[in-house]
Amino acid sequence: MRNQQRLQGSKLRITIILAITAVLLSIPLIAMQFTNEVKWTPSDFAVAAILLLSTGIAIELVIRNLRPGTTRTIMLIVILISLFLIWAELAVGIFGTPFAGS
Repeated sequence: MRNQQRLQGSKLRITIILAITAVLLSIPLIAMQFTNEVKWTPSDFAVAAILLLSTGIAIELVIRNLRPGTTRTIMLIVILISLFLIWAELAVGIFGTPFAGS
């Protein structure tokens, strides 16, 4: 019974990850319909989807495999900081790497 509840919880979290990814990706898609300031290509959407999904899956793995506590909290913070730093680098090139968007 307990394993079945865990499985349902995991399925719910995966569904939430997919829904949040879709909502976040729809923001620039909708914005592109109303302004010329947003110009995303299909590859931009693909990279963003991969980044968001991999972050969501990493968070799911941490939640699933680590007990609540300091280690779990630190891992979640590291994952989110990594997401934001990679996103910022791709958007404006804050570190000046070759794959920066600017």
